[in-house]
Amino acid sequence: MSKLRITVVLTVVALAAFAGIASASHSWGGYHWARTANPFTLKVGDNVTSAWDGILATTSSDWTASSVLDTTIVAGGAGNVRRCRATDGRVEVCNSTYGNTGWLGIASINITSGSHITSGTVKLNDTYFNTSQYNSTAWRNLVSCQEVGHTLGLDHQDENFSNPNLGTCMDYTNNPSTNQHPNSHDYQQLVTIYSHLDSFTTVKAIQRQLNNMPPAMRDIDFEGPGQWGKLISVSRDGRQTVFEQDFGRGYKVITHVFWAFDVRQPQN
Repeated sequence: MSKLRITVVLTVVALAAFAGIASASHSWGGYHWARTANPFTLKVGDNVTSAWDGILATTSSDWTASSVLDTTIVAGGAGNVRRCRATDGRVEVCNSTYGNTGWLGIASINITSGSHITSGTVKLNDTYFNTSQYNSTAWRNLVSCQEVGHTLGLDHQDENFSNPNLGTCMDYTNNPSTNQHPNSHDYQQLVTIYSHLDSFTTVKAIQRQLNNMPPAMRDIDFEGPGQWGKLISVSRDGRQTVFEQDFGRGYKVITHVFWAFDVRQPQN
């Protein structure tokens, strides 16, 4: 009997003002890597160019400061960086000029058994990072840190654009100067997320059930609404939307999109 596999994709865009107040909990749906002991080590595949190598090293160091996990950078295995395919048991980080999509970065996690992360991917969009507005260490640190944070099971601490910076990369802001790294609340939340142990691990390569996974799901690249499926919710300000792509037999893709201020939102 095949296990239920759900792919959840969280897309984060930082093209408009975002700042905030910390929430009591910012776990993303209870999603987490299965493991039998803490701290565990998560491999991060380096599929980025030299412009991002130092940024990725900072991101890895930041999240390794957690008491429950370590990250280690390894050679990338995503293949074509525009597709940035997932590898079981690790996170692949890619950068490319993905185009005027409206997003700076996309983070995706594949889930099995309801809540266990089996792989993750991060896309960083150089179409915007090559512009004077976003070509800075601060912007790159913010987005890289936030997207990798999502693949660990973290959501945003705050999404209210009118609030002051919280001093964490898991906070929306229009001024990333003080939001480039995790803060103590992020590390506390990771301790909470990983407080229980599992009887098995997903932090290693596992055999994909390719015969059961729909081919369309293997080929999806999450770059735009044509791949995201049905719109299922829109935030009050229209800057956040959630889509669902249902492939049947329990296979789904859920996509959370944060739009640029000048991008018109799809409506139900």
